[in-house]
Amino acid sequence: MINDIFATLSPLYIKGGFSRKTSFYFSIEDVKKTIILDAETCSVSNGKTEENVDCVCKTSEQFFLKIWNEGYTPGLRDFMSGTIKSNAPLLLKEFMKSFGK
Repeated sequence: MINDIFATLSPLYIKGGFSRKTSFYFSIEDVKKTIILDAETCSVSNGKTEENVDCVCKTSEQFFLKIWNEGYTPGLRDFMSGTIKSNAPLLLKEFMKSFGK
């Protein structure tokens, strides 16, 4: 299910969501993906293909699906409890907006 979401990201990307190249690394249980967004494109790669990504997100498949499919917005409690971990939570919010979420 998670791989299906990442496989369909490129056509869902709202161009202009990020004016400069911005990189994301998602670690969702066994699924590891690097997503690079800029003003025009969205590219998705398996594994960690960038050494210094702008935003790292680590969470469970269940929690990611809740965010993606149900529109749930993680709050401070989710980050403090470790349900979701990120070095840049505000970039995650922008990431979701750039896909109409």
